Amino acid sequence: MLPKENRLKAKKDFEKVFKKGKGIKESLLFLKVSENGLEISRFGFIVSQKISKKAVLRNKIKRRLRELIKKRIKKLKKGTDYVFVVLPGLEKKGLKDTEEILEKLLEKAKLTE
Repeated sequence: MLPKENRLKAKKDFEKVFKKGKGIKESLLFLKVSENGLEISRFGFIVSQKISKKAVLRNKIKRRLRELIKKRIKKLKKGTDYVFVVLPGLEKKGLKDTEEILEKLLEKAKLTE
């Protein structure tokens, strides 16, 4: 689980990232990135009902992504808000495939330090 200070929760924070942030897409993941003016990075995850009508499956995808981000949090750029939007098809992928997609996305976005 991500530490509380690294979570993006408020609707206004998500809206700010979508309004000001830049977007990067890699196969089944879309990332919006925006500077937040803080000393820490914050992460948000969006898995819509288009992915699955079952909340259990949507939450499983979010848990996977949170765990993968938790491993990389020290390497990622500080003072940034990240919103990951899951695209249809990721629910069929395993943990290893999801990890590869996330790695490619972060490399493409040049967000690792």
